[in-house]
Amino acid sequence: MIEIERATPGDARELAPLFDAYRSFFTGGNDLTTSLGFLCARLENDESVVFVARAERRAIGFIQLYPLWSSWYCKRIWFLSDLYVAEDARRHGAGRLLVERVKAHAAQTDASSVMVELPLREPHLRDFYARLGFHADEVFALARFTV
Repeated sequence: MIEIERATPGDARELAPLFDAYRSFFTGGNDLTTSLGFLCARLENDESVVFVARAERRAIGFIQLYPLWSSWYCKRIWFLSDLYVAEDARRHGAGRLLVERVKAHAAQTDASSVMVELPLREPHLRDFYARLGFHADEVFALARFTV
């Protein structure tokens, strides 16, 4: 059975290897010290919301949200930044349960929406999120300035 809980700063050490594996997938390099420091800071400073998936009391995945605000609707928007499930735990529904928990959290916090970036090199994610009720934004195409 998979359980989903909100992570606390005390969970950072357990989550850091998963977060590092997630980062490594996109950046090509491991850096557990940086991953742990970043995750600790976000949790300790209450700058993000992290939910952890556990199976048999072992952390097998996580999802991380950052708060944004909509000036149009004067409500919070949650930015779903990170979703990762350990390779040996995939195909058992942990990712779906984590996203469903995020949707419930958005409703509980009276948010207007949840936004997610879909990496172009991961086209299967478009279908995954579509099955969970996400759809392409019909109002905005995002542009990025990299510093």
